[in-house]
Amino acid sequence: MKAFSYERATTPEAAARAVAAQPGARFIAGGTNLLDLMKLQVETPGHLVDVNRIGLDQIEEIQGGGLRIGALVRNSDLAADLRVRQRYPVLSRALLSGASGQLRNKATTGGNLLQRTRCYYFYDITKPCNKRLPGSGCSAIGGFNRMHAVVGASDQCIAVHPSDMAVAMRVLDAQVETVSAQGARRVIPIADFHRLPGTTPQIETSLQAGEFITAVTLPPAPPGVQLYRKVRDRASYAFATVSVAAIVDAHGGTVHSARLAFGGLAHQPWRVLAAEALLTNARIDAAAFNAAGDAVLRGARGQGHNDFKIPLTRRVLSGVLAEATRSA
Repeated sequence: MKAFSYERATTPEAAARAVAAQPGARFIAGGTNLLDLMKLQVETPGHLVDVNRIGLDQIEEIQGGGLRIGALVRNSDLAADLRVRQRYPVLSRALLSGASGQLRNKATTGGNLLQRTRCYYFYDITKPCNKRLPGSGCSAIGGFNRMHAVVGASDQCIAVHPSDMAVAMRVLDAQVETVSAQGARRVIPIADFHRLPGTTPQIETSLQAGEFITAVTLPPAPPGVQLYRKVRDRASYAFATVSVAAIVDAHGGTVHSARLAFGGLAHQPWRVLAAEALLTNARIDAAAFNAAGDAVLRGARGQGHNDFKIPLTRRVLSGVLAEATRSA
């Protein structure tokens, strides 16, 4: 690990100013991802700004029945909160399926959204990686790519976003609140927060330099059964090969509404509104489920080792929809 300087911020605005003032500076809270990257010299910040003492660790009610989740709320506290468990069980289940209890005790809401990919080649500084060094190439294309993207990828990068929490946030239409170094505040819909790789895979979010996440807000929960299913190589401490967050409102043999977000498929939590539209007011049958799967996977392309993700996604989606609509 290379030497770095360190300071503690006392307000969100001060934290944003401190990071914006020094190129390559980073915020640090739980450090569950950043410290690993620093040890491997994937990330080599010259300055760290500790944000653990600025508050932002509360979950608050907001008008209309939603919740505002401070950026420093720990994953374990968020998953255990009674309001989250009762109103947003898909979020609680997604959080509990990630990492280990020890890591969830340290990991924060803001940091979870900003996790970087677990692509093997991104973590290996001896291998070309456009995300680490733009223009150097993508070793995963033509390499070992079992965990990589089948949709939303590009010729520059086929990495996937690793967060379980972000998939649940996407299906819930969360919004990300931020503050800039100049003190300006804005709200970013979660749909616009994570970027697809395109020709600039090193740019992973819509945040500007020094912009600091202060909270994530959840609107009132939509009607329906909430489920989170994660397929992985082992029962714990493993990233998703395919995961799905689903909210399905079904009665009398008909799906009235459905929301679907997928993990393990793309560079961002993957949500296809066209698939949800096909399920709206549709009969509960295999034809409707298959049509939704076709929409989710339109344009899907495997890279060899990850070809299995395409049929697996269909099976996981059908299983979740069957479970969600069983009582109907």
